[in-house]
Parts: sequence; C-alpha cells; structure tokens
Amino acid sequence: MPDSDQQPERRASPVSGLEGIRVLELGELVSAPFAGKLLADLGADVVKVEHSGGDCARRRGPFPGDIPHPEKSGTFLTLNTNKRGIELDLAAGAGQREFRRLLATADIVIHNFTPRKVEAFALEFDTLQPLRPSLVMCSITPFGMTGPYRDYRAEEITLVHGGGWAFQCPGASQVPDAPPLKPFGHQANLQAGLAGAMATLAAFYRARRSGVGEHIDLSTQSYIATILEAALPYYTYPGLVATRKGQRGLNPWGIYSCRDGLIFVATIEQDQWQRLVDLMGHPEWTALELFCDFPSRLANHDALRVFLGEWIAQWRVDELFHKGQAQRICFAPVLTMEQLAEQPHLQQRDYFQRVSHPVAAELTHLGAPYRLREPWWRIRRAAPTLGEHTVDEIAEDWRLGPLPKSKMNRAQAVGESGIDAIEPDRSHRTGPSSDSGLPLAGVRVADFTWVWAGPYCAMQLAHLGAEVIKCESLVRPDLGRRLAVYPPDTEPGLNRSGYFNQWNQGKKSISLNLGHPASIAVATELVARCDVIVENFATGVMDRLGLGYEALREVRPDLIYASISGYGDTGPLHHYMAYGPAVSPLAGLSSMTGYLGGPPQELGIALGDPAAGVTAAVAICAALVARQRSGQGQHIDVSLWEATAQLGVEGWMDYAMNGRNPERIGNRDPQMCPHGCFRCAGDDDWVTIACANEAEWVALCDVVDARLADDPRFASVENRRVHEDALEERISNWTTARDRWAITRELQAVGVAAFPSMSPRDLVEDPHLESRGLLERLDHPEVGRRVHAGIPWKLVNGPNGVRSPAPQLGAHTREVLGDVLGYSNETIDRLISDGVLE
Repeated sequence: MPDSDQQPERRASPVSGLEGIRVLELGELVSAPFAGKLLADLGADVVKVEHSGGDCARRRGPFPGDIPHPEKSGTFLTLNTNKRGIELDLAAGAGQREFRRLLATADIVIHNFTPRKVEAFALEFDTLQPLRPSLVMCSITPFGMTGPYRDYRAEEITLVHGGGWAFQCPGASQVPDAPPLKPFGHQANLQAGLAGAMATLAAFYRARRSGVGEHIDLSTQSYIATILEAALPYYTYPGLVATRKGQRGLNPWGIYSCRDGLIFVATIEQDQWQRLVDLMGHPEWTALELFCDFPSRLANHDALRVFLGEWIAQWRVDELFHKGQAQRICFAPVLTMEQLAEQPHLQQRDYFQRVSHPVAAELTHLGAPYRLREPWWRIRRAAPTLGEHTVDEIAEDWRLGPLPKSKMNRAQAVGESGIDAIEPDRSHRTGPSSDSGLPLAGVRVADFTWVWAGPYCAMQLAHLGAEVIKCESLVRPDLGRRLAVYPPDTEPGLNRSGYFNQWNQGKKSISLNLGHPASIAVATELVARCDVIVENFATGVMDRLGLGYEALREVRPDLIYASISGYGDTGPLHHYMAYGPAVSPLAGLSSMTGYLGGPPQELGIALGDPAAGVTAAVAICAALVARQRSGQGQHIDVSLWEATAQLGVEGWMDYAMNGRNPERIGNRDPQMCPHGCFRCAGDDDWVTIACANEAEWVALCDVVDARLADDPRFASVENRRVHEDALEERISNWTTARDRWAITRELQAVGVAAFPSMSPRDLVEDPHLESRGLLERLDHPEVGRRVHAGIPWKLVNGPNGVRSPAPQLGAHTREVLGDVLGYSNETIDRLISDGVLE
C-alpha cells in the first residue's frame, strides 16, 4: 500500500461502525458467511471469495417454487447481504497470487476450510502473517485445526449431535425411544459464526493498538459443548447425565394446546406458580399437597400436566399470552413463520427488511439482532451475484487507502493497518494493564447480570481478556447461585452451584446491594471507570435505579452499554418477561423442530440465552473497535426474541419465497440422503451418518452393504429420499449391533461424515476436547477441582485457557473498591456496616 502522503485525497466524513475495515471471507454455507455477514451489516467491507461455480449455499435453497437457481437460494441470499463477491481459484497459482494481492491491504480473513484444504491452498496463518503482520484470521472448522478429530468429515448434523446439543433435544421428550433430535436448520454453524465474529472483532481491536495479528482457531463442536445450559455441571457436580428423557426439575414447563394453537409456559420461581394459581382462579386441585412446591410438582408432573392442560385448552393463544404476561407469568406462543411475520412488536422495531436483488427480486429479510443508538446496522446491498465484482476493482478500492487520520496509533504508524485510526484519550485507559496478551486486555466491564444470557455475554468478554466485575448482592443473589447443582454430600451454598460456576468463570465479584440508596453512587463511580456495562434486568429496572444509559453516559460519555432483555427496550411488548426456553417457540424454531409427522418441540436447551449473550458480545466488540476510531460510545439493545429469530434463516426464507412453514423432518435433511441418527449397541447409544454427494454414498455402501448400491430404490439421491424409510431401516440393521465409535472410525476412514450423538459424560471424557483444552479443572475454594467447559477457540499470539474459576460472592469487594475506586479500608468498612456492600 502506498504511504499515506501518496494516497488520493478522500472524503473526511466521520467513520461509522466498522466502516473501512477490509475483510476477506473464504468458505461456504453457514459459519464463515454468517460471521462475515455480521461484520458486513455493521459496515465492514467484506469481500466474499467464491470458487468457480460458487458457494454451495447457492445450491442449498430454499428456492422460489422449489426451482433451483444459483442466484435465488434463500440461504445464500440471507447470509451474504452487504458483501461484494469475486470468483477465485485458490488451487491455482494465479488464484493464489490474486488472493495475496488483496491480502496485502486486508485486515481480516475469515474462513471455514478444513485443515487439509487450508494446507492445499497454502492458507496457514504462519504462511500469511509475514505478508501482513497485523492480520487477524479466524478459522471456523468442525473440530478445530488440531486434535484427533481435526480431519473428520462433518455436516451440521455431525456437529449438533457431536457437541452434545441433540442429546438434550427435545426437552422432556414424551417419546423416550426416539433418537436424539437435530434442531431445525444450521444451528451449530450459526452459533459458531456468532462466536467467530465476536472473537475476530476482539482480536482486531488489539491488532489496531499493537500491530500484533492473531489466529483464532475456533472449533464448532467445542463451541456447542459450551452452550448446553446445566448439562455439563449436572454431570461434573452431582454426577447426573442430563438427557432429553424425563422431566424438567421446574414445573409447570412445556408446550400446551390451546383452542387455536400451541403455547409455551414456564414457572421458574415459586411466586410465579402462585400467580398462575391466581390466574386460574384457585381451582381445587391447586390446593392439593401434590402441587405445593417444585419437588412435589416434579413428582406429580403427569397429573399436573393433565389438570393444567385442561385449563389451558379453554383459551385462545393470544388471549392467554397477554393475560398471563399481565400477571408476570412466562407464557409465549409457539409461532410459525407466517405468525412471526405478523407480530406488531417486531414490526414496530423494524425487524423485517425489504431487500431488492437483481435476480431474486425483492424479498423480506430478517433484520438486525440488536438495536443500536448509533445506527451502524443496515442492509446497504443485496447478496452479490456470482462474480459480480473483480479482483482489480477490489484492489483499486483498497489501494486508495483509508480516510484521513487525525491521530495514528502504533499499528498505522508502522504501516501495518489499512484503515483509519482515531484513538480518543479515554479509550482503553480505564482497565488494568494490558500485558496479558489477550485481545481485550485493558478493557474493564461492569457486569450487572444474572442467570444465563447476561452472565454468558460477560463471560465471553472475560475469556477474551477483559476485567469483568460482577456486581451482585447477598440480599437478592443471582438465581444461578441458587440452582441446586451441587457436588454429592455437599451442603447447598451460594458459591457451590455448578450452574453459576459454569457461566461466571474468569470474573471478579463485588457485593453491592442495589436496594440501598447509597449503592447507586458506588455503582456510578465504578461505571465511570469502566469501558462497558452489561445488564439483563427486567426492562426499566436500571433506569428506575438511576443506572440507565442516559444517566451513566453523563459520567462516562464514551460508555458502551449493553442491555439484554426478552423483548427489547422498545415496542409494545417491551415490558413482557421471557426466559430463554420460551424464546425458541416465540422465534418460530420450535414450530420447525420435531420428529417426522410429530408436533413442535422444545430445543432441549434454552437457546435464547446464549444466542442473545453472544450476539450482545459481538455488538460490544464492534463498539469497542468503533470507539477506537470515533471516540463514540454506544447503547446496545439486545432482544432474546430477535437474537434467536435470526437463527431461523432457512425457514424464514422459505416462508418469504413460498409462503409456507417448513415441515418437521427430525434428523433428515431436505437434500442429503442418508442423513440421520441411528441406534447402536449400548444403552441410548446413537451415531449420526450423512452423505453429501454420490461419492460418499458409494463409499457408505462399500462399508455397510454393497447390495445397497445395486438397489434401484437407492440409485439416486431423489430415489433415496422417496424410499428413505426403507433405507434407514437397512442402515439401522447394520448399526444396531455395532459400537458407535467403531462405526465412526470405519466410515470416517472412507470420507463419510459419521459421529456419535454425545452425552455430557461423553463430552467430559472425550480425548479430542481434552486435547483442545476445552475441559477446565481449576481449583475452587468451596467445590474443589470440577470440570467446566472452557474456551472453544485457541490463539497463537495470546495465552489460552480460563484464567480463574467463578468467584465467591463478594470475593473481590475490597480489591475493586480499593484499587479501582480508591476507597480507604475505613470507607469500605463503613459501607459494609451500613448494608451498602452486602
């Protein structure tokens, strides 16, 4: 790139969001394209590099009228908005030279190539970084770039089962002999895309300050293993194997039939049950000891479901939804895509976006997964047509260089970065010393969160190196501390729940009783010394306390403030309550998830919580990058509903194109066949098998039964799908007597995607996850060394692994108030005696 004084003069307008950041996106289908889209929608200049023939998402569909067309695939169109696109043969010398030509001024490379393809295309980070020392590369692969399974073939079904999610799905199954169930769509790869975007932005934040690039080696299987709600701590604490079978510990909970549709209800605390009893008018059965508390309702769940079901069946869905919410009871309708489109709340929040494409015409897309006070997010262009742009065009644009600079950081001063840098004096100056080598070292976060969505967001920031200070109180402790996930023979205690200890790793904790008037001044002083605040209290609570965004930006103008709530801070339902499990029904995912011919199902985990948490973390990392350049803060309004609805992309595009809700097909696939989960020898042992093309089908036949290849019913994928029941029976006859790992090794050896459906015990004992460093065993003062799911990515220019176990309540109160706020011991003692710090 030419020196800055040789560059043509550019406009001097202020930058917005990720504007001017140059991203090369390599890969296909979902994970890398979704990560690229998240950056592009915030303003980054993302160039999609496709091979001849294009991303296979162009052949995935759904298509208008089910007629395949490479420019009309709903999956491709929705995952590639705001990008430019070029065709490049990376296997050829000329393609390699052209790629390096773009790399010379690129900031970020995101790909989902397998390790073998990375080697074949000479895309190893240690090969590319010398050409671009500040380069940030994110590799999103099924099992990571290292470890025993690194070269295993994988499809979506492989990863959602292999990461342990499907073993939990459907939640509280009424069909105990049915196989573990794949949730609708590409949920594993979408989640990996979110995590990849977050980690990439964090690494880029550091690269702009230091000139040091980074390689993020993200394993999709590992990431899915980190979002399993309480499944892992249930095994590593009390020794229980969580599964889709049995009943929820909290009742009532589940999907019920109304007069005109389905509704979900969950009561998480006893007072919510009492309000439900009030709403029902105190029928006689509610006074029975059978239903007096959570243990009793669990023991008598069958009777409870009958009584409650009879009452719910009298209602219309919308009527009960609003009546229940008026009583602060978590009801949520089980929506189809058509019903989702009709929701006034989403319409008023401008969630649906009309996008015009030169070939696919105008379609309605799902919109932003968050609302931003500084409005960076928008769809500026439709997905690119194949080869719409050229390398020369991109190279010329990027050669022109950055917008004018008012201040250069070290990276630009040595010519390492291709974008503008405006580093305000206050940015990055509030946190601890930034010598940890982690991407967010030096960033300080005030964590006003509880349960899962908020704590999960803040934990991601801690994993990335931020100093996260959890503000909590003994007066009203985090619900996560009170959930009964304890080691055997251990008395209950607020520091002993595996649930809390899983989702709060790497943080500090201070005791701060927000019910005491004097606490607000302490909280305000703390925020003034923080870069970020994360909160997920009910909408309006922080404002009423005097800790809302408008109040706190007065003391910290460049504050990044993330609010996570069920329905968002605005809209007609903003005051409604939502727990994570209610959001998959509300977002339409439950209506598309289920066994063939069966009813809608819960997804097995409370997906809304980690989905909203990591979505908020993406926006926070983007806001940190943007603040480096503009000095502006940001208010981020994350709705669990919208953050989860964005994950129904295939189903939504089928509705947008064809006016229909996708059918529930269990573990099957609209295109691949065979594609399923098959019983193996052993108690509740299953293996997934998927053939993506004819070569893999032939290889499968050679291993399973050569006669399958000669059967005319199975002569083509179209024939196989017509006769899928018969084909699955033949495969099941082969798998039933065999060990799932033996099947996996035999089929993987011939290039067929096969992998067990993993239980929590399997994950904790898995040698690959062990080799990747996912399984953390840190000493905790009250529960000892328990296995927790750690960090699903590995860095090359920073330390790996969780830095500290979850904190004891208030363990860092004196340290934080003394070191960060400068309080004397006498002042701290007085605040403790006054009840401010308790």
